[in-house]
Amino acid sequence: MITFQEAQAIISQTQPQLATERTDYREALNRILAEDIFADTDMPPFDKSAMDGYACRQDDLATPLQLVGQIPAGVSTTHVLQTGECMRIMTGAPVPAGADCVIIHEHTEVMPDGRIRFLPTSTSRNICYKGEDIRQGERILNKGERLLSQHLAILSGTGATRPLVYKRPVAGILTSGDELVEPEEKPGTSGIRNSNAYQLEGQIRSMGAFAKYLGIVPDDPQISVEMISKALHECDILLITGGVSAGDYDFIPAALEQIGVQLHFHSLAVQPGRPTLFGTWNEKFVFGLPGNPVSSFVQFELLVKPLLFRMMGHIFRPLVPLLPMGTTIQRRKTKRLAFLPVRIDEDGMVSPVEYHGSAHIHAYVLADGLISLDIGQHEIKEGDLVRVRLI
Repeated sequence: MITFQEAQAIISQTQPQLATERTDYREALNRILAEDIFADTDMPPFDKSAMDGYACRQDDLATPLQLVGQIPAGVSTTHVLQTGECMRIMTGAPVPAGADCVIIHEHTEVMPDGRIRFLPTSTSRNICYKGEDIRQGERILNKGERLLSQHLAILSGTGATRPLVYKRPVAGILTSGDELVEPEEKPGTSGIRNSNAYQLEGQIRSMGAFAKYLGIVPDDPQISVEMISKALHECDILLITGGVSAGDYDFIPAALEQIGVQLHFHSLAVQPGRPTLFGTWNEKFVFGLPGNPVSSFVQFELLVKPLLFRMMGHIFRPLVPLLPMGTTIQRRKTKRLAFLPVRIDEDGMVSPVEYHGSAHIHAYVLADGLISLDIGQHEIKEGDLVRVRLI
C-alpha cells in the first residue's frame, strides 16, 4: 500500500504520446490547442461606438448640435464632423472622423429646429478604440489551452477557423463481475445493474475524450485475459472497474500481469478507493478502479482525469477554493487519507452531505465538491478553513 501522494507522483512521471490534427473551429469545444493563436487583426478593428447616441466633439457640448446624418452598425461614412455637428450613431458602428465622443441618446433632447441638445454637464467618451482589446499579431490563445465557449469566440473573431489541436485519446471501459447486468435488464436476487460504466462514460465525455464501452468481464481468468488484451489494442487508456481487490474472484490483476502490463501500484492508503491499480503497457495506461461507484467516481476525478488531460495536451488545474466549515466533523479511523462529499451554501460555508460509504453514489448527486482529512487527522472544526475540490 502506498500513499495517495506517492500514487500521484508515479502517474505524473508518465509521458503520454501526443498526436495533432486540424479541426473546424465549430467542432473545437473541449479540444486542446496544439499551437499558439495570434490575432490577424486589431480588436476592435476600428473606433466603434459603445452606445446608441450621437457622435460629436466634447468641446461642442455646451451648445446645441446640428444633426448631419446617421451611421448604422456595419456602415461607415466619409463625412468628417465639423464644429457644431453631430451624427446619429448605433452601438458597434464606426465613429466618424472628427468625433471624439458619443453622447447617450437618453442624455439628449431634440429641439424644435431639429438640433440636438446635450442635457448633463459631462459625459464619458463611450468609444471602444481600435486595438484596445487585442492588437494585430498579439498572442491571444496559448498552446495547451482547453477550448471553452469563450475561446470559440476568440477563434471565430480572429479568423482562426482551422486550429491545430491534439487528437482525442480513446478511453476504453470494462466492468468486471458475474453479478452485473446492463441497465435495461432487471437484476435477479443476487445481481446489480452496471452503473459504473456509464458514470465513467459521462466523466470521460465531459472532458472531450472518446469513451468506448467494451462490456462486462465475467469472473473467468481466461476470458478476463482475452477481453483485456483486445481492449488494450483498441484503446489508448483502459479503465476497468471491479475485480481488482484481493478476493477469490478478483482476476483482473493476474490477467494484467499475464498480458505483460507493468503494475506500478495496486493499493492506496485512501478512502474511498483503497484497491486502485495503475499500470502501463506499450505506451498505454491501465487503471483498475474499485467496483463501488463512489470509489470509482472519486478516483477517476483525482487520478485518472489529470492523466487523461495530459494525454490530450492539457495540464489540468482543478478549482480548489479555501472556504470555512459550517460544522465540526469527526472520524475514528485515521489510517487512510479520507475524501468526503460536501455542499457549499449561499454564504460560502461548507457542510458534509449525508454519506453512507463507497456504495452511496446518490450522495454525490447532492455534493458540490470533496474535502479531505489527512492520515492521522480526527476532525475538522467548525470555522476551520478547508480546501474544497469542486466536482
